[in-house]
Amino acid sequence: MTDLNKILDDMIAAARDAGALTLEHFKHFRDLEIGIKGPGDFVSDADRESEQMIRKHLLSRYPDWSLTGEEFPPVDGENLEYRFLVDPIDGTTNFLSGQHYTITIALRRGPETLCGLVYNPVVDEMFTAIKGSGAFLNGERLTVSQSRDVGLMNVGTGLPTPNLSLYPGAYDRLDKIRAPIGGVRIIGSAANSCAYVACGRLTGYFEETGFVDTAAGLLLVEEAGGIVTDWWGRGPEYYESTGAMIVANPATHAYLLEQLRSVPPKNP
Repeated sequence: MTDLNKILDDMIAAARDAGALTLEHFKHFRDLEIGIKGPGDFVSDADRESEQMIRKHLLSRYPDWSLTGEEFPPVDGENLEYRFLVDPIDGTTNFLSGQHYTITIALRRGPETLCGLVYNPVVDEMFTAIKGSGAFLNGERLTVSQSRDVGLMNVGTGLPTPNLSLYPGAYDRLDKIRAPIGGVRIIGSAANSCAYVACGRLTGYFEETGFVDTAAGLLLVEEAGGIVTDWWGRGPEYYESTGAMIVANPATHAYLLEQLRSVPPKNP
C-alpha cells in the first residue's frame, strides 16, 4: 500500500529546495525595473529551473510514475495511474513584482488527488493535506472560516484582462458579488487563494483557472471542511476541465453559487 506520508515528505523536500532556488531569483526582482534582464526571460528561467529541480527530485524517487508540469511536456512513466502535478511558480506576476508566490505539487491516482502541498517560500508557509487526514499549515490543523454573515465574507478572485477572460462579463459579476460582502481580495496566486480559504483568511474564492495550479489547494479546502464545485454546483468532472470553480466555506459557497449560476454553463 502506498505510504502517502512518506510521499508527501518527499514532495515537501522538493518544494523547499525549489523555494530556496526561486528565492534567489526573487531577491533580485528590482533589477528588472532598470532593465538588467527582461521580465519574460527572468520569470521563465526561474519557472524552468524550479520545475526541473522538482522533476529531478520526485522522478528519481518514483521513476515509474508520471508528471505534468507547467513548463515542460508531460512525463508519461510506465505507471500512468500515479501522476504528480507541478506548478513551479504560481503567481508569476506577483513573483515579478516582489510579492508572494507559491510552489504547488499534488499527487493524483487516476481521477483522485491523494495528497498535495502549497508552499509560500517568502514567508515559509507550508500548507499540506492527505486525503482523509485533514489539512495543515506548518503542522497545525486547519479549518475553514465558520462565518455565515454575508457582511463579513472575504472573497478572493482574479481580475482578468480581456484576452484572458474566457467567460465574458467578469467585471459585471464581480460588481454584483461585491456589493453586500465585507471585501474582495486579489491574492495573485490561485494556489495561495485556495490555501487562504483552507485556513480562514478568505471565506471563499472563485475564478476560472488551471487545474494543475489548484489541485493541491482544492484538496486543502475539502480537508479543512470547505466545499468545492464549479459555478453551477457540479463536481470535479466539470471544474477540473473548465477551470470555473467555487472554493469556499459552506455559507460563502451558497452565496457565490447563487450569484454565479446565472452564467451559461460551459461543458468540458
